[in-house]
Amino acid sequence: MRVTKRTATISAVAAAALLFTGCTAPGSGSENQEPADAGNVPDKPSAPVTLNILDVAGAQKEVGAMVEDYVAEHSDIISAVNWESGGSPDLVGTVKPQVDSGDLQIDLVFTGNDGLSAGIGQDLWVPIVSDYGDRLSNQKNYLEPAANMQELAEGFGAVVSYYPSGPLLNYNPKEVDDVPSTPEELLAWAKAHPGKFGYARPANSGPGRTFLMGLPYILGDEDPADPENGWDKTWDYLADIGQYVSNYPTGTGQVVSNMADGTWTMIPTTTGWDINPRAEGSLPEWIEASAFDEFTWVTDAHYAVVPKGQSADKLSAILLMLQDMLTPEQNAKAYDHGYFYPGPAVKDATLDLAPKESQEVIAEFGRDWYDDLIEKMPKETPLTPDEMVKAFDIWDRTIGVGKYESE
Repeated sequence: MRVTKRTATISAVAAAALLFTGCTAPGSGSENQEPADAGNVPDKPSAPVTLNILDVAGAQKEVGAMVEDYVAEHSDIISAVNWESGGSPDLVGTVKPQVDSGDLQIDLVFTGNDGLSAGIGQDLWVPIVSDYGDRLSNQKNYLEPAANMQELAEGFGAVVSYYPSGPLLNYNPKEVDDVPSTPEELLAWAKAHPGKFGYARPANSGPGRTFLMGLPYILGDEDPADPENGWDKTWDYLADIGQYVSNYPTGTGQVVSNMADGTWTMIPTTTGWDINPRAEGSLPEWIEASAFDEFTWVTDAHYAVVPKGQSADKLSAILLMLQDMLTPEQNAKAYDHGYFYPGPAVKDATLDLAPKESQEVIAEFGRDWYDDLIEKMPKETPLTPDEMVKAFDIWDRTIGVGKYESE
């Protein structure tokens, strides 16, 4: 079965083009309404609104159908949605001028922890959960790891999807007979096969940073939450294995290409980056996956954040839509094509509630041992924003230097 990518764009294409090429009339991003405050957001918009959504995390794969269904069923609240995608490193540069000028062209952002944190640091987001948590009551149904990810948002973003992430390994079974089950065995394999193992720069790659943050738990470092003072074993290990890594791509897409064309034979991965590329044809379906004998899942989530200065009507519509997205029936759509496997952030959003296409993808490209492993192994949230920045900086200066393209 070949799965085709869903195009979840909803709306007038011309309006989207005007919006994101910078040709929009001043003030049209918020429909000339005054910015909302915590006391003046109505239960329902005074008229249907158009939402302009920026996705910098690939979250549209999981949440696009939730948004699409809500718009179709609630045209009295949201008349249309325009989607645009971008890179997380560019998020602050895109949103900050709009917030500073009071001329929002972007109404809602779906982002990972990196973009969420960068925006918090620049004071860009409405404290949507802190100020309107009573209108997002379905958050009480979060799975425990998703609830822990929600804590990292400091009240500024709402978790819409979650997955345990990794670290796992992908490998070519035609070339790998003895699959490493410990980091030490992986190091020995990389030494015996120089240039055949690699991963992307962690600051630009989910699997890369999951590998980075997972090693302190596996190696027994002093403090997995402190990359500067508690990761001696991890930094030594990465330096050792780095001797046999030819280069570090600045994105996961190149890592997948390296596996697909045979340049590399083994890479760190996550549940989603194992399933989705095989389902969509960018990796051969016969590529295998494995886990270390003992490890800790480093969890991940996608968040909805709202730029400061948002109008009361649009904020009302966003709150209503997010509340709906956190129902089991809607959140089950996060299974999608396995991109964020499992994907749902709330309890009871089981696979049988997902669209038939999602069920077929998971049946064909999923791993029958994933669910047991997710249940069995411990889970920890990623580094806090400040510590993650430190970890990326140390990696860039001491591990990747000279082997990756600087931003």
